[in-house]
Amino acid sequence: MATQGKPVTEADLIKEVCRRIRVARSYWDAHNNAACRGERDRALELYNTLTKTQKDQIPQVLRVWLRYRSEKYFGAHQTPPGRKSKRHSK
Repeated sequence: MATQGKPVTEADLIKEVCRRIRVARSYWDAHNNAACRGERDRALELYNTLTKTQKDQIPQVLRVWLRYRSEKYFGAHQTPPGRKSKRHSK
């Protein structure tokens, strides 16, 4: 994110988190789960670096999607991508 030697400001970091969540949601809407998973992971990684007050600056709709709704589908309890069940392979 820090391009051309410029330090990343708080506002830039918040904008980047919002942008990544929106991109992940657009992949989700397009049923592109692999791309959505990757973008969501990057967004979540950046989101976890924010302070509580910074997190509050992110729109609630985006926070809810990132932390709760997408966790239902991409959480640790789900089967990782790329694995095929034995039942369907021939």
